Amino acid sequence: MAHYLKLPIRFFVLLIVLTPCLAVSLAGLNPGENPSRRERRKGANPDDQKREISVDGTKRSYLLYVPRSATKKKPLPLLLVFHGGGGHDYNMPRFTGFDEIAKSRGFVVAYPESSNGHWSDGRNLSPADDVGFIRVLIAELKRSYSIDPARIYATGISNGGFFSQRLACDLADQIAAVASVAATMPEPLVPACHPARPVSVMFMQGTADPLVHIEGGAVAKVNGRNISLADAVRFWLDHDQTSKTPDASDLPHHDSNGTSVHRDIYGDGKQGTELVVYTINGGGHTWPGGEQYMPALLVGKVNHDLSASEVIWEFFSRHSHP
Repeated sequence: MAHYLKLPIRFFVLLIVLTPCLAVSLAGLNPGENPSRRERRKGANPDDQKREISVDGTKRSYLLYVPRSATKKKPLPLLLVFHGGGGHDYNMPRFTGFDEIAKSRGFVVAYPESSNGHWSDGRNLSPADDVGFIRVLIAELKRSYSIDPARIYATGISNGGFFSQRLACDLADQIAAVASVAATMPEPLVPACHPARPVSVMFMQGTADPLVHIEGGAVAKVNGRNISLADAVRFWLDHDQTSKTPDASDLPHHDSNGTSVHRDIYGDGKQGTELVVYTINGGGHTWPGGEQYMPALLVGKVNHDLSASEVIWEFFSRHSHP
């Protein structure tokens, strides 16, 4: 898709207006993969190890970062980071910066790879048993490293954010908290979501996301449907039985691109859970604090009033399974 970059921006705008098929192409663009940088994508961090495991006879792969300070004597948290639709594991360390945070804060990061470019988040995008894959992966990492079973977390963007929601539904016995960026909940997932225990949840959603609409509807026009952010919030408020009245605040505004951030914190949930919602006013299908991986006319704007990665880890560090 690198040849797309040679075309004028106005060409893309016309295609968006005139051709629904462009939505398919945009839906396949992985947040974090700038086509002009693909030749450098595999060498971002030499400390990331490429691993394979077998899941019911099928080979699955992932990248793994383990801080050099890790020892068998001290159990470390585990963070699972999921790429977006059409993406790959190797995009995510550079895109999120979680390796550097893990190095300084002391936790293990796994970046799983989907089997066909998409996670089975409930929208029938993939026939793979991705929940089974993650269950096996967690068990493998527990065997190989000193992982704290009470501090296992999941995050992702877009399709990876939707899949994190599915893990909160299907692996609540192991996942203590999830954070979804540029994703609410897949519409088909909601009636099937019966978490075994309370799970702390964070959402980061842009009001001007052109692919995953904050009011819900068709995802990129062709990739199933998502519920609105408000409905997703109500779902987790009811499940975790948090306070219905949030601690609301607007973050200090430093960004000059017209975006801003509003935060709602719903606390006092069952077993210490909380729901935190960051609404990125004017924000797009992007990772706050990250790079503008595609033109804003295509995916929307990036807000830099906060670092999503730092905020997500700070949120996770407050929560563990009892």
